[in-house]
Parts: sequence; C-alpha cells; structure tokens
Amino acid sequence: MSASLDSGPHRPPQTTLRHRLAELRGPATVPRPLDARALAALAANPGCRRRAILDGAGVDKTALAEKLGAPSGFGQSQFAIARGNAFEAKVKADGGRELLALLGIEDPGTVDQPELAAAGPEGRAARTALALREATAAGRWALLDHPMLALEVAGSPVYLEPDAVVVHPDGRWTVVEIKSFPMIDGSADAAKVGAAARQAAVYVLALARTAAVTDGAEVAHRVLLVCPKDFSNLPTASVVDVRKQVAVTRRQLARLTRIEDIAAALPPEVTFDVAERSPEELASAVERVPHAYAPDCLSACELAFHCRERARTADVVTALGRSVRGELGGLTTIGAVLAAARGEAGDPDDPAVEALRRARALRGEALAGAGTGGVTGGVTGVGVFGSGVGAGAGLGEGVAACR
Repeated sequence: MSASLDSGPHRPPQTTLRHRLAELRGPATVPRPLDARALAALAANPGCRRRAILDGAGVDKTALAEKLGAPSGFGQSQFAIARGNAFEAKVKADGGRELLALLGIEDPGTVDQPELAAAGPEGRAARTALALREATAAGRWALLDHPMLALEVAGSPVYLEPDAVVVHPDGRWTVVEIKSFPMIDGSADAAKVGAAARQAAVYVLALARTAAVTDGAEVAHRVLLVCPKDFSNLPTASVVDVRKQVAVTRRQLARLTRIEDIAAALPPEVTFDVAERSPEELASAVERVPHAYAPDCLSACELAFHCRERARTADVVTALGRSVRGELGGLTTIGAVLAAARGEAGDPDDPAVEALRRARALRGEALAGAGTGGVTGGVTGVGVFGSGVGAGAGLGEGVAACR
C-alpha cells in the first residue's frame, strides 16, 4: 500500500533497528544497559551523536576506550560500589523498616510490598506498571523495591531501575535514592547531591509515563534522598526538589537525534565490535560519528580522553569549554582566536574580536610595566570580555594548554 505524500518519511520497524544496533556493537556481544546515571550524562550533552549511538547500541565504552589506547578513570571504584550496596541492604533490611521509619511509618506490616519479578526487562517493566496501578487503586502505602521503569530515548526504549518507589495512600509516587556519601549536620556535598538529583529526575520522567495512564496517580516532584548520618552508618533522609532537573532533562532528551537516524547515516561496514575489530578499525569507526567534546565529559564519559585528543588535534574552541565557546561567537578554532587577537584576522566590529584585542593590549601594557619585555604571544587571561562576557583568566590559560 502506498503512502500519501504528506505522510512523512517511512520509519523502519523496530526489529530492523535492533538488528542494526546488534551489528554495530557486535552480534556476539551482550548489550550494555543504559542506566539513569549514563542517561543523565547523555542528556547533559545532547549534541554528541557519538555517545548517543554507542549508548543506544549498548557498546561497552570502557572496553572501547581501552582498545583505542585512551583508557579513562571514569566510574565508581569497586570499594565505593560495595559500600553503596552494603548501605542500601541495611536501609532495606527487615522489610525496609529503617527506610519506612524515615517516612514516619513504624510498622512495615502496614505497607504492601508487591513482588516485581518477571522475565526480562520488558516483563519487569510491565509487572512494575501493574503493581503501581494496583497500589494506587488500593489507597494504601506500598514500597516497590528496585522497580523497572521504561523510558523512550531518541526513539529507542531504555529500562531504568531506581532504588525504590513509594506509593502514598493519596496516590502520590515518590522516588527514593539511596546513596552512600554522608550527610553531615543535615547537609551533603553539593556536587554529589546535584548528581543524585539529575539521576532521580530521569526516574521521575519514566514514572510520569505510567502515571499519565493511571487514574488518581501523581508523581511527586520531590524525591527522598537517603544517606548515612554524619560519620555513622545510620540512615538519614532529605527531601530534594527536582523540578528544575526534570525540566532540563526533558528538554535535553527531546533534542537528541533519533538513534535510528544516526545509525542510518553510517555505512553498513561500520561496527564497534571491540572483540573482533582492531584498534585502527575501531578508531576509524568512531571517527565516522560526530562528537561534541567539552571538559565536562571527563567526569561523565568513558571516551572523554579519546575525544579530547581529537578535539585538540582539530584545534576547536569547544575543547576549552562550552562557556568559552559561547563567548567567542564565530571564532571556532583556537588558531582563529589567536589570529583575531593579533589583528591578523577577524571583524574589528565583532565584540569577541574587540575584546580579544583589548585583552592582548592590556597584557602588553602589564608586561611592559613589569619590565618583562612586551608581548610574546597570543591571548592570556586578563579578563576583559566586557560586561559579563567572560571575566576571569580561564580563556588564555585554556588556549595555552591546548597549544
């Protein structure tokens, strides 16, 4: 049957996409699941097609980075993982007594704890959705231990497993995040809390899909963060509002190019099969997919060192950070930045060019006043990017480091 002219492009069936993704990672390779931590990092850099296709195909980026000769220290240590698992087990012991006590519930027997076991992630996600609907309809407290949630990302389903979800008698669903970093005097490390909030925001988005088709259900915009109290192993809790993180994550995920579109743009011979391909073949395959490296990637992606080296080789300004890239406007390479600062290129009426030349002039005056003999090179961090366009010393230092 022919399609009408305005019916849009034909979308390949999901089985075809799954077959192509299996070819990309290697038919004999077990796909690496995409968890909420990785999904939050992906949402923070939606312009990186390289990470999107590698995560979508389930490629082990740690093994890939090692074979490319650029291993990264990114990730949790085994000690941290073991400590986290031990603390979570303590919080959930005895029917979740300590966790429920943080919610003001003294008797675990008054809380339903449905069985969520099923075959495969699809089956577990369906069983979780059913348990959520039944608990909401019953109007009772319910604790779902490691439920499985489904979320569509760039046209591909992703299965996520939060630590717990609590169903309130009034129909509210609350995400529970259990972390092993301490909460000292009622507060924890801001960076770690922020990372936990971004991760929880992914779970909230996934829960919202089920809540939208469940009568009387509402996903709470505040999550329960459970951490060790002070320097003990006793659990304490804090309520974290994740509305901002949810809005940002939703917007960023919507910007992701569909995985099937990225896969369709790759030649049929391209594969990221770490077990079967040589380092040279893998490097060629990886370079086929555009990346969007930024210094933030060093703490969020296993391929960061490899992409950083390529960004430096290409002389692109993004290697210095997104904020610097935004300040420099149309100057996209470090060579162009230095040429503009020296007056060899660039539009003099461009605010970025004008600020660079002013920075160089001020640097020359400062060096002359110090008796060091004048200007010896390009731009340094004098911090003269006008009214808030880039005060500070980061630009010049970053340019120097990249050279």
